[in-house]
Amino acid sequence: MSYDVAALREEFPSLRSGIAHFDSPGGTQTPRVVGEAIAATLTGPLSNRGTSTASERNAEQSVADFREAYADLLGGDPSGIVFGRSATQLTFDLARTLSASWGPGDEVVVSRLDHDANVRPWVIAAKRAGASVRWIDLDPETAELGPVPVSERTRLVAVTGASNLLGTRPPVARIAAQAHRAGALLYVDGVHHAAHGPAGELGADFYVCSPYKFLGPHCAVLAADPDVLEGLSPDKLLPSTDVVPERFELGTLPYETLAGATAAVDFLAGLGTGASRRERLLDAWERIDAHEVRLRQWIEEVATALPGVVLHSRAADRTPTLLFSFEDRDCQGAAGYLAERGVAAPAGSFYAWEPIRRLGLEAGLRVGLAPYTDDSDVDRLLAGLRGFTGRRFG
Repeated sequence: MSYDVAALREEFPSLRSGIAHFDSPGGTQTPRVVGEAIAATLTGPLSNRGTSTASERNAEQSVADFREAYADLLGGDPSGIVFGRSATQLTFDLARTLSASWGPGDEVVVSRLDHDANVRPWVIAAKRAGASVRWIDLDPETAELGPVPVSERTRLVAVTGASNLLGTRPPVARIAAQAHRAGALLYVDGVHHAAHGPAGELGADFYVCSPYKFLGPHCAVLAADPDVLEGLSPDKLLPSTDVVPERFELGTLPYETLAGATAAVDFLAGLGTGASRRERLLDAWERIDAHEVRLRQWIEEVATALPGVVLHSRAADRTPTLLFSFEDRDCQGAAGYLAERGVAAPAGSFYAWEPIRRLGLEAGLRVGLAPYTDDSDVDRLLAGLRGFTGRRFG
């Protein structure tokens, strides 16, 4: 299974800056073809959707292409693909819609592992509806989730597909089965997960992701069974269509952004082989994973041998995302030291409010790998960590 990272890097103009990017969990760099797709759509004939003129047909085609691409990426149905400005916006919108039928005695389950975008919308919605919130705990020693407190009163379980802070991949398919046996829905935050593997087998009723985490533009996508969406009535303008999935998309869509998001899927598919785009995507994920796991293991081995370095990413199943802290040094200081040497590895809580508190930290240094990360990037990161941990203070 070949993987030519040098050739891949040539497709990313931003990498000519010389920065070694380990900030991909917060957003990846963008290949040239994505920018070209955005520019071509925006500067070509373009109107609101319709069939009368070429400009209307171009807008219509950008929407159809987007839905087909993300159905392939997420293993879903094009009629269940909803565009959104951000995953946070989509989750708040859906929480408001779903909670309209909740009331006292109902329960919502959220986790201590999740980004706050998959916690607070549900907590707020439950409070407004008079429903109760139950928590899946996080073991700070193993970075794994504990038991899922599902009961016959559970209406929805919200859990991440992979932690943006620790990389932990919870057993989502098992959680889905547990939720469905209780008659509950499962909402999966796939914003970090989608960059590192397929979603179709997870069993989620709703799966949200953000293309800018996997080489695309800043936007978000919700995938759901169209039949489930048909049963929901979101707030919308009176003249706007009631057709699914359009009833969940407020206002005119940014057709150029849709085109860029589609181009990102096609770019990823181009890294694999297969008869269909879905098959090429599955093969590409395998190739990318093998490349990233090798680099992740190398970083872990060297970094954890340095004095005072603590690795918090310890789950058995995880993405190539590592959270470090330092016994006697500040994480922000580490990020600044690395940045001065052209290495982008940020420090913070990254909106993962619940897990960072459960770990007993205020911040951590996050190191994330991407398809374009190469050995020279890792060499520079490790040299920077050696220099930082070896400094004398005072």
